Amino acid sequence: MRTIFHIDVNSAFLSWEAAHRLKCGDSLDIRTVPSVVGGDEKSRRGIVLAKSIPAKAFGIKTGEPLAQARKKCPNLLVIPSNYPLYQEYSHMLRQFLYRFSPSIEPFSIDECFLEYTGMERLFSSPLHTAELIKDGIEKELGFTVNIGISENKILAKMASDFEKPNRIHTLYREEIPEKMWSLPVSDLFMVGRRTAPTLQKMGIQTIGDLAHTDPNLLCYHLKSQGFLLWNYANGVDSSVIAPLPPPKSVGNSITIPEDADTMEKACEVLLKLSESVGMRLRKLNMRTSFLGIVIRTNDFLNFGHQKHLSDATARTNHIYDASKKLLRELWDGRPLRLLGIQASHLSPENDGQQRMWDTEEEHRLDDAIDCIRDKFGEDILLRGRILHSPLSIRSSEPVARFHK
Repeated sequence: MRTIFHIDVNSAFLSWEAAHRLKCGDSLDIRTVPSVVGGDEKSRRGIVLAKSIPAKAFGIKTGEPLAQARKKCPNLLVIPSNYPLYQEYSHMLRQFLYRFSPSIEPFSIDECFLEYTGMERLFSSPLHTAELIKDGIEKELGFTVNIGISENKILAKMASDFEKPNRIHTLYREEIPEKMWSLPVSDLFMVGRRTAPTLQKMGIQTIGDLAHTDPNLLCYHLKSQGFLLWNYANGVDSSVIAPLPPPKSVGNSITIPEDADTMEKACEVLLKLSESVGMRLRKLNMRTSFLGIVIRTNDFLNFGHQKHLSDATARTNHIYDASKKLLRELWDGRPLRLLGIQASHLSPENDGQQRMWDTEEEHRLDDAIDCIRDKFGEDILLRGRILHSPLSIRSSEPVARFHK
C-alpha cells in the first residue's frame, strides 16, 4: 500500500509574513493579534487573502473586501501582500521536505504532496515522520502546517483539511465512513460553488450521500465530473506524484499606488521589478534570453512588448536597461497604474557559456545584495532613487508562476 502525505501551510501568507518579521527582529507576532494579509486601499487592493485566528474571531473571512473587514474590527492590522517573499518560503518548505523523500509535488504555493512509500526503511512510521516534519518546520522555518496521511492523494488532502492548525490526521480507506462521509458535500475536493447546489437539489447533502448515489445519475447531471466526484467520495484516486518541472518563466507586476505619468516614475517601478525578477532568477540559478513588459493604463487598457536579448542574463542592471528600452518603444505617455516584467526562454546559469554582458563586479554586487536581503529581509536595502517612493513599500505580485 502506498503512503502519501499532504502538507498544507496554516494561513500561509500571514504565517510567512509573521515568520519573516520575527526573523528580522520584530517583537510582535502578527498571528497573535487581529491581522490580515490583503493589501492597502492606497495601492488599490482590497481583498483579504489570509487572516489570523484572532481576526477570524471577529468574523473576518478570506476573500471579503478589506473595507468590510475593517468594519468588523476597526483596529485590524493590514499587511500588504508580498508574493516574492511567499515564493521564497514556499521554496524553503519544499527544500525541507526533500530531506524525507525525493518525490515532492507542489500542489499550490502553500501545499505539497510527498510520496512516503518505502521511506519507512530510512526513517520511521508515517505518523512519527509526520511529527518530525511538522515540528521541524515550526522550529526551523517558523510557521505551522497541517499534514494529512493516506494511501492516495485525494484522501491525504481531505485529511489535512480536518481540524486546524498544526495538526496531523490520517484518512485511510477503512476510516472513510467515520471521518469523511458525514461531512457536507461541499467539503469534498472539486465540489465548487456551482456544483454543490446542483448536488443538493438532487438530495445529496453529505459526502456519504454522494458516495452511495448511482454514478450514472451523477454523470447525467454533471457529465464526466460526476464520475470523478463519485470516485473521490469513495476514496478512489489513482493519480501519482508528479514532481515540478523546471520553471519556464519568471515575472512580477506592480499595481502602482499613484499613477506613473512620467518616464522617471515609470522607471522607478521598472527598477523595483528588475531587482525582484533578477533575484528570483539567481535563486533558481537561471538566466533569461527573452524579456517582455506589460503595462496597464489608468483607463484599464493593457499593452505588451517583448524582445530577444543579445545575451542571456540574470543581472539586475541588464534586465532594467532592456525593460526601459521596451517601455520607451511601447508607451505613449498615458498614465500607468500597473507595470510588469516577464523573463522567459530560461537556461541554466552554469551552462558553461561566457556571457558578454556580465562582469565580475556586477556578479559580486548582485550576489552581495541577495545575501543581505536573504538574511535581513527584502527591504533592508533600497536603491536611492526609490528610497522615498511609494514603491519602498512592498507591493509586488507575480505575473508568471512555475508551470505545473
